[in-house]
Amino acid sequence: MGVVLSGTDDIVKRFLDTSSGLSGETISSLILIGIISLLAIYICIRSRFADPLKKPKGILFLAEVGVNFFDGLVESLMGPRYRGFGGFIMAIAVYLFLAFIWGLTGFPAPVTYLATPLSLGLITFVLIHANSIRFTKFRYFKRYIEPIPLFLPINLISMWAPLLSLTMRLFGNALAGWTLMTLLYAALNGIGGTVIEAAGHAMGAGSFVAPIITPILHAYFDLFSGLIQTVVFLFLSMIFIANEGPEDDDIQELSVKGGN
Repeated sequence: MGVVLSGTDDIVKRFLDTSSGLSGETISSLILIGIISLLAIYICIRSRFADPLKKPKGILFLAEVGVNFFDGLVESLMGPRYRGFGGFIMAIAVYLFLAFIWGLTGFPAPVTYLATPLSLGLITFVLIHANSIRFTKFRYFKRYIEPIPLFLPINLISMWAPLLSLTMRLFGNALAGWTLMTLLYAALNGIGGTVIEAAGHAMGAGSFVAPIITPILHAYFDLFSGLIQTVVFLFLSMIFIANEGPEDDDIQELSVKGGN
């Protein structure tokens, strides 16, 4: 994933790495975050001056559709008590999907750098345990010595499972797609270069072959696979976080006791 025409991504990555001292993927991530932030500020300003009695158009319409969709998704999957998570889930969805297809611009894709999937996984990991503490208070620490204190080491190790699962799933799929596309471009350029040299032209690379074959693969590895991985990450994050909250029966039982 995140591979563009042969050689372009390597040239850009080398320039970014040497010009700033940061990795190319880190700079790509910062640029992407900046673009999303500016777009969010622009939408906020436009919405403040928009007529509430008129139907929104253009970018305001898309923003309203997105907000309603993610609010409804969170409420249906996590429950009414998590309505406030809609904005967070929407922000992660927009960033993650754009991070998968960002390589098509010629810049390195952020998701092919382990720090990016790890950072996203850590956000969900912190929310999982913060949500558990929110509902269970000091009983949160009891989970690590259940069913008996002897299970403390095992429970401490298993607590990291969601973080590893979310991180490695994103990074593994992104790296696999990037590797396959890089090998394909190298092979196609080699074939193109051989054909050109055989025709008597002294050219270093035959990039005319790659654009004929690779668009379909880009549609899968960058667009379709990026969309699938974004959906999987969001659904797993919402499920992991919601599972730490009390069941509806528990809430009703507590409200009845409080009423009595």
